[in-house]
Amino acid sequence: MAAAGVAWSRLVVAALVLLLWRRPWRMTWTRRDLLAVALFGVVLAAMNISFYVAIEHLPLGTAVAIEFIGPVAVAAITGSGWRERVGIGLAAVGVVLLAGVTLTLGGDGVVIGLVAIGIAAACWAGYILLGRRVAVRGDGVTMLAVAMAIGSLAFAPFLAATAAPALASWRLALALVVVAVLSSVVPYGLEQLVLRTVSPATFAVLLALLPATAAVVGAVVLGQWPHGVELVGLVLVSAAIALTSVRRRPRLAEPPA
Repeated sequence: MAAAGVAWSRLVVAALVLLLWRRPWRMTWTRRDLLAVALFGVVLAAMNISFYVAIEHLPLGTAVAIEFIGPVAVAAITGSGWRERVGIGLAAVGVVLLAGVTLTLGGDGVVIGLVAIGIAAACWAGYILLGRRVAVRGDGVTMLAVAMAIGSLAFAPFLAATAAPALASWRLALALVVVAVLSSVVPYGLEQLVLRTVSPATFAVLLALLPATAAVVGAVVLGQWPHGVELVGLVLVSAAIALTSVRRRPRLAEPPA
């Protein structure tokens, strides 16, 4: 099954699980609610599908580091102070280095991967901003169920045919259900709960360990060890994340004389 088909199938299964669990038809929906959820769902689906396409052509650690320009941009735009501004600059330089090294590998697949991860980065920024709006409007997990369903339907005309192999084997279908629950239902459901209580900038910072984790997983599991300039790019992106994650402590009031 193609990477895009896997991502889409995972979203479909996750949407079905959430719909059966949350039963959103019992809620009262306004037109504004449906519009916000629909936009969120399309962005969520596009983020997942484009990321899967990207890691089909790029090393996992490199892909996640480049994609992280989205959350860093959110932290820079919605935050305030020099740390956020310097952080976005470091992240931009790191991404340029990573993209440059990746392009030297050659091949049309690399270009496809870079375009896909650029789309994923933009969608990730949109996911954080729209997810926050959806989460504070009501029951975030129930709205997530509808969002996933709408997002899946939006891409169904292009990817539904690629899901046929999953239906041909019960083992593959069972594996898809497990992956959907563990990688979509649980994490996205928890993220809706978090987005309800924190700002987009804070949420972006909470994702700070992802590039480092992806680099370790890519190296240990997939044998994708970063070298030279690529390693410098990863370090710069990580530095940007660390910098934007620093929060100023409120200044204590002066004791009365």
